[in-house]
Amino acid sequence: MAGRINFTNSTGQLQKTGMKSQNTFFLQFINFSRHRDGNFPMMLWASSKMLGMSAPRRSLSDVREVITSAHKAISVDEKLQFYDNWAQDYEKDVDILEYRAPRLAADCLASAFPTDRDSRLILDVACGTGLVAAELSKHGFQLFHGVDGSEQMLEVARQKKLYLELKQCMLGQDPLLAPAEQYDAVVIVGALSEGQVPCSVVPELLHVTKPGGIVCLTTRCNPSNRRYKGRLEEVLQEMESKGLWVQVDVLEVEDWEKATSAQEARPGTEFISGVVYLFRKSSPKQLES
Repeated sequence: MAGRINFTNSTGQLQKTGMKSQNTFFLQFINFSRHRDGNFPMMLWASSKMLGMSAPRRSLSDVREVITSAHKAISVDEKLQFYDNWAQDYEKDVDILEYRAPRLAADCLASAFPTDRDSRLILDVACGTGLVAAELSKHGFQLFHGVDGSEQMLEVARQKKLYLELKQCMLGQDPLLAPAEQYDAVVIVGALSEGQVPCSVVPELLHVTKPGGIVCLTTRCNPSNRRYKGRLEEVLQEMESKGLWVQVDVLEVEDWEKATSAQEARPGTEFISGVVYLFRKSSPKQLES
């Protein structure tokens, strides 16, 4: 046995004992959230890899636990630590979940730009590891800026060499780091949901979009996200009623991604549903009329 890990206290501190010097033992540990009394971790995720050995592929059950933890109401610092530690496994994990939102959003956004896609400047908000930009690039888009709260997620995105610019920004805590009316399109995929990015950021997305530009947003329709979805749609409709933008399309998708539990899944399936919203920002003349 090369070594063992002792979880020594409720704060998530680790001890490594019995390690052989010829092996390197890589640890990832996240204290995702705690019981209400704050004394015990609700969930731990630990993965290890011995030098010269590949880490085992996580099961669907493992990934479901990770995804569930991502939506817990934990502190900002804990959430950032969560995503920093998840960055290297993120794309493998969402692939196991058959996460289709990046492709679906890219397809929807591309439909709004039938020509000149290579000259359109896109802001990818909560860009994560760059899955959305990768899908958009297949449609001929080439100019991307990205923002995300996790530096390690941004580092993975940086390695794709798709982005002209990447900035760290904790949405809902920090103002969106972009000039007004700069982008032909702004896209946010996967982040507008319970325990993630608040609905209050939506006007900021519109603020940095050019008049006549497109804002593309997604959210999930599973039971635990229905209240958030309702609040989000109130914001979207209020902005439309004020003439700030016009709805271009709403794409409702049944098989959005595999559910994190049977209770979340649509009856008779493994999947939850989701939705893509597409809005066009009004021009100054439209606002005056």
